[in-house]
Amino acid sequence: MVKRREPTARQMRLATELRRLREAAGLTSRQAASLLGVAPAQITHIESALAGVSEQRVRRLASHYACADAEFVDALVAMATDRTQGWWEEYRGLLPTSFLDLAELDHQAAFQRDVAILYVPGLLQTEDYARCVFSSRIPQLTAEELELRVSHRLARQKRAIFPHDVVIHEAALRIRVGDRAIALAQLAHLLDVSEAGRITLRVIPFDLDGFSRASSTMTYVGGPVPKLDTVVRDAPHGALLIHSEVQLHAYRTRFLKVEAVALEPDRSRDFIRRLAKEL
Repeated sequence: MVKRREPTARQMRLATELRRLREAAGLTSRQAASLLGVAPAQITHIESALAGVSEQRVRRLASHYACADAEFVDALVAMATDRTQGWWEEYRGLLPTSFLDLAELDHQAAFQRDVAILYVPGLLQTEDYARCVFSSRIPQLTAEELELRVSHRLARQKRAIFPHDVVIHEAALRIRVGDRAIALAQLAHLLDVSEAGRITLRVIPFDLDGFSRASSTMTYVGGPVPKLDTVVRDAPHGALLIHSEVQLHAYRTRFLKVEAVALEPDRSRDFIRRLAKEL
């Protein structure tokens, strides 16, 4: 058995879910291996995403673990048998793995929800805005690294086809990551995409009650089933992916509360137009 050198986000998530099912069933990895008739090391490798697992073994493990959620098991099988070589693979070895993980999440996403406080969400940024965001990174990126990040972000935008609900605080709309022209172009772009149908944009003005509910940035990515949803949070060395059911529920609730206090889409567009005139 050849071990993987660098598991993908999908492979890591499959491994995590299989481990959770085993632990919920109260079985050790040695007991799980015995049920499959394999060495304990193979279960360890599967649950570390260092080795693949067949559809037959996923279904056998789910049966042994008494998992009766057929839709969830089918989703795990799809993850195990997916051999997609995504466009993001051309960036492997050129960008940090977290960039590839985000692109893979996009590819699998049923929907996405964003709460943005300081910056416009990456999937809604103009090229100039994105370049300014990446240019502010410390330590400073080389010219090549900067352009790779920008091209990767634009490639993600081009391929994003899922429903996208976005709540942006006024602070993110007012903070200038570049000059006035870049800021105006970014606001115009937000108006354009918000009228395209797939993207629902809401704004939280400074003077709106309930801002404390939107006190942190978050990205919520819907999976093929709710149990496979993911929350993405920024971390010092890349994106942090959160899969805990308890935390997923908390973030779902947080987004709904934030959405409830934000302006409706039409009023949000009017707000952005007024802000553009002020600039």
